[in-house]
Amino acid sequence: MKELCEECWYNSYDDESEESFCSLQLDEDEYAKLLSDPQKNKTCKYFRPDIGEYGIVRKQN
Repeated sequence: MKELCEECWYNSYDDESEESFCSLQLDEDEYAKLLSDPQKNKTCKYFRPDIGEYGIVRKQN
């Protein structure tokens, strides 16, 4: 799932801690469920491909 996170819209990088994290606002139960069994959750139901800044502009035109 780590490779999937690197291409996700919600993946954010923190310069201070030098780590990436999921910026999706999940409640405690949803987040625990997501992390509890990585084999079961090979595909994240919240995954949204990161199309970049230019992808957003393309959608607007």
